[in-house]
Amino acid sequence: MAYTRKDVSTLTRTEKRRFVNALLEIKRRGEYDEFVRTHIEYYVSDGEDGLRTAHMAPSFLPWHRRFLLDLEEALRRVDDAVTVPYWDWTKDRGAKSTPWTADLLGGTGRRSDHRVTTGPFAHAGGNWTLKVNVTDTEYLTRDLGRAGDPLGLPSKSDLEWALDDPAYDTSPYDSTVRKGFRNKLEGWGTGRGEVSWRNHNRVHRWVGGAMVGGASVNDPVFWLHHAFVDLQWSRWQARHRGARYLPAEPPGRGSAQRGRIVARHERLPPWDVTPDELEDVGRIYRYA
Repeated sequence: MAYTRKDVSTLTRTEKRRFVNALLEIKRRGEYDEFVRTHIEYYVSDGEDGLRTAHMAPSFLPWHRRFLLDLEEALRRVDDAVTVPYWDWTKDRGAKSTPWTADLLGGTGRRSDHRVTTGPFAHAGGNWTLKVNVTDTEYLTRDLGRAGDPLGLPSKSDLEWALDDPAYDTSPYDSTVRKGFRNKLEGWGTGRGEVSWRNHNRVHRWVGGAMVGGASVNDPVFWLHHAFVDLQWSRWQARHRGARYLPAEPPGRGSAQRGRIVARHERLPPWDVTPDELEDVGRIYRYA
């Protein structure tokens, strides 16, 4: 039977506590740090050589869908009542609103070094030391809204701009494409500064601190953010009936993207699964 992922703002006190406790337990076991390692390993950009699966590629959505499922399976081995909630950043938009409360994720970092000092993931509590990182920082950092250089979260109209596009993705299937749902949602834009960050990318920048870069999994909000991104893929599919993941076939010989992106029926590393197999997960979970 399919389980339900809920809007984080609707969680009961007990549901919040169980979600937090399950996260802390897999962190204690060392499982959580493996997720951080995986994301760092597969954080490959356009400018690098080799296969891109997690970012700047069509498989951005199925890759993170499988990644979320792995995390959820780990949490449910601790407590089978737990699912990953989603953070609707078009609705809960303040630095003191859900999920930035002391009983859930804690708040923003202090001004001096952006160190998070409230909530269950504050370093001082002894339960959330960053052991896998791209820097030497051992404590969780955030700069919600970027106080020194303010940045707003994406709006409902920003999401609609992505959801209205009937094509899943378009050639050359990287961060430079200007059409297609995938990159409009992932959010690689043109120009410099905030105009170059749309939707998913802008949220990472708005949270700041650990959420910027390959080690963004160190902040548990990563999962709530990506659950909402995953929900948008489901909404896009419902709006554009029959639209499928693209490309359907691998790029041809001579294409700069040959061997660099995953086609619909190709294996999606690091798993033995294809994007095609991840397009419909209705038998596993649904969104409230």
